[in-house]
Amino acid sequence: MSSSPTLLNASFAILTRLLNSKSALLNPDRNPVLRFVLRKTFYDQFCAGENRAEVQRSIQYAKALGYQGVVIEYALEVLGGEGQEKVEADTARSNADVEEWRTGMLETVRMAEEGDFVALKWSGLGSYALELLRRNQPPTPAMENAIYEVCDLAAAKGVAVLPGAEEEASNVGIDSWSLKLQSKYNRPPTMPEGKPVMYNTYQAYLKSTPAKLAKHLVDAEKEGYVIGVKMVRGAYLASEPRERIWPTIEKTHEAYDGIAEALLRRQWNDVLKPVGEGDGQAWPELAVVLATHNQVSIEKAQALRDGQAATGQKRVPLAFVQLWGMADEVSCEILQAAGKRKGLPAGEGKALMTSSTVNLDVPRAFKCVTWGTTGQCLNFLLRRAAENKDAAARTEDSRRAMQGELWRRLRGVFGLS
Repeated sequence: MSSSPTLLNASFAILTRLLNSKSALLNPDRNPVLRFVLRKTFYDQFCAGENRAEVQRSIQYAKALGYQGVVIEYALEVLGGEGQEKVEADTARSNADVEEWRTGMLETVRMAEEGDFVALKWSGLGSYALELLRRNQPPTPAMENAIYEVCDLAAAKGVAVLPGAEEEASNVGIDSWSLKLQSKYNRPPTMPEGKPVMYNTYQAYLKSTPAKLAKHLVDAEKEGYVIGVKMVRGAYLASEPRERIWPTIEKTHEAYDGIAEALLRRQWNDVLKPVGEGDGQAWPELAVVLATHNQVSIEKAQALRDGQAATGQKRVPLAFVQLWGMADEVSCEILQAAGKRKGLPAGEGKALMTSSTVNLDVPRAFKCVTWGTTGQCLNFLLRRAAENKDAAARTEDSRRAMQGELWRRLRGVFGLS
């Protein structure tokens, strides 16, 4: 990605045209020349590969750098407004969509190792699944069988599943599907070593998120299962009704950081407030994934963890996640902090973050690696080009950070540091 707004706007326009076109000439999975161009520009920057061999190389590279693990995401998804024809249940088209998702997701889980995550898009089950999600209806038997097959394999391998939030119109159904699976899988003896198998994703830029998450926490406590919470700021700003979103980015930051603090402390606060029974409301057991490229949010969370470790408090299982090809300077800060706390340089692999130290919190960093054909990844690539309209500023910060690091190393070579 470039830090030039002009190039970013051009990239956004190109990807949008490709995504909306029905022409075989503009389909990168059918046009080898177009596929080559996209592979050498957008795809190779942000995606891990089109097949198992390519993805495994990317995963090995990430873990060699010192990441605790990876989040492997199968890119297949369906968005509203893409002009699909109406698809009904148990038709050849619907069954083919489910089978494509099932095959891709099982392959994703097989590529993961114990302690990794796999991410999924419920809409990847096809246009009829998207319609069910919007109506908050349960999956069809064929969909449910495919979902259980994927989750059973993940649980057996010690891999956690991260269903992604999607456009708000389908999130009510996503919550229903994901929470039902949490109730099924996030209990002994299904959970490996007491860790949740299933998570749900919450978007901080939506005004409704604090109240919704508070209700889900209360429900988990009442029903006796461990709740897995993945926090993101949100990546569908361009397509969401504006009135559902906080009026400023500062309000979104406030919501994200306030929710993260409440989760890590397991205490209600001014952002994440109790529902129905007052401040003394009990908390469920939980695990948290903070998926963010915001350095300030990470520093706040880590400072809180350090304080908990110093006083011997129980800490919620926590993972930090950044996207492949983005915010590498943020990820490297986490790796360096982990390496220093373990007395090892970043880059010595998973071992530097697997054991706990008394009165010391060692952060766990993961990279989210997205895989699929070039055509399957177009929706993902489009969001990366447009995400929150601040990509240019973020990549400019990254470029300056890399320039500073290169200059520091050059000075060291010549004895000027």
